[in-house]
Amino acid sequence: MSVYETVRTKRATRKFSDQPIAEQDLTRILDAGRWSGSSKNNQPWHFVVLQERERLAALSECGQWARHLAGATVGIALVSGDWMERWPVAFDLGRATQNMMLVAQEMGIGSVIANIYEIEKANALLGLPADKMCYSAISFGYPAELDKFTRPPRAGAKRSFVEVVHWERW
Repeated sequence: MSVYETVRTKRATRKFSDQPIAEQDLTRILDAGRWSGSSKNNQPWHFVVLQERERLAALSECGQWARHLAGATVGIALVSGDWMERWPVAFDLGRATQNMMLVAQEMGIGSVIANIYEIEKANALLGLPADKMCYSAISFGYPAELDKFTRPPRAGAKRSFVEVVHWERW
């Protein structure tokens, strides 16, 4: 599958099967995040991998729309310093996140991001040092509903090219 096709067909997956993710596939996903570009090659990320059901469930309680983490095969908590003080950190974490999600998609593994709103609770759960924080996590797993994972893009689901692209000026 081409990179373009992977991007075009990526779907948010919130329901996962019980099929485990092979260690080499998980390593490949994590490497895709690690290899991401970053501002001034700062590489502001750490990834905390969660596979224990209880820990995934606990992290799912740290965000209003993070419930899918409880059913994920693997959760990856995205950790950095205080991103609010340095805006490129949030951008760089987004780049690493997208890399991981696209590599997973290429392998038939579904994913979706979760925002963490109870940051102190998540930080304690993950055992983070005082200078680190987790403000998002990604759920990964083979989709429970394969038809939703492989369905073609719906017509009209995205704004049209002419609605979002402007040449030279608005």
